[in-house]
Amino acid sequence: MGSTGEKELPKPWIETPLVDRIFLKLENLQPSGSFKSRGIGNLIRNAILARPAGTPLHFYSSSGGNAGLACVTAATSLCYPSTVCVPLSTSPLMIAKIRSVGATNVIQVGASWHEADLHLRENVLAKDANGVYVPPFDHADIWAGAAGMVEEMERQLEYQAPDAIVCSVGGGGLFCGICQGLDTAGWGGVRILAVETEGAESLHASLHAGEVVTLGQISSIATSLGASRVADRAFEYAQRHCVTSVVLSDAEAAMGMWRLADDERVLVEAACGVSVAVCYDGRLRKLVKGLTPESRVVIVLCGGSNVTLEILAGYREKYGSKGAVAGTMNEMVPSTWTAPR
Repeated sequence: MGSTGEKELPKPWIETPLVDRIFLKLENLQPSGSFKSRGIGNLIRNAILARPAGTPLHFYSSSGGNAGLACVTAATSLCYPSTVCVPLSTSPLMIAKIRSVGATNVIQVGASWHEADLHLRENVLAKDANGVYVPPFDHADIWAGAAGMVEEMERQLEYQAPDAIVCSVGGGGLFCGICQGLDTAGWGGVRILAVETEGAESLHASLHAGEVVTLGQISSIATSLGASRVADRAFEYAQRHCVTSVVLSDAEAAMGMWRLADDERVLVEAACGVSVAVCYDGRLRKLVKGLTPESRVVIVLCGGSNVTLEILAGYREKYGSKGAVAGTMNEMVPSTWTAPR
């Protein structure tokens, strides 16, 4: 195991396509199925490079969602073992996916992510001298990995800044990476729509309170956005004048999922669908003033593996007739609702 230098160690993430004119950054094509491959892959790769070649590292994650899947995918691709500790609420679908990509062990314990994480760090990781903790979003290496997305956009957009970028926010790893990447590219003034769902809006609640706050519970179907507390760095970035915090309902997130599937034949989970929903029924023009037919907007399809055709069909059945508004192009589409800034 191990490597002798940075050039010899593969990167456990890929460059993804950018599809226009609402440009879709297809992070759903990453090896783990989500953008998490970038940041967590970067953290794991840097941890390997920082130690002598052949050090028998073991990577540990406490996420039963996309972060855990990205940890195992990256570690396995670089020939290292990994363990994921997940709460009892983790779906059998996600546990099966984590096992299928090569997890050395999957431990189910605790009623919440916090309890699973505590068990991992105190009872598992503490006993492994060569263990490396892999947090889901709050780490500089994770932000730097996600920032590479903007470097790709520079080339794909032929070095012309987009007018706006839309991304989903959970704990803030993707959002922090995008802000960092924009600063590096000299595009710090690009408008960013930071999108959350009702019931998982930890960033929006923090901005409203004027300080980072912890949500009492997560009630949204977009469980991948279910970080009860956003990263401090994400809170700092979100106070910039170019950032708009947007909150949409679960129904709109579900609508974004099925309309993307219908229009582009792309399947994503609700955490991604909520950003897609911004593109429909005039939402984008209301949120980003001054857009023209020539404007270029990037929607980050962050991806996610917690979705099947059955789940999508269930959401369409549950939410398809809710919130119909007279005058919309499709009365089966939920109405627009954006949280006040």
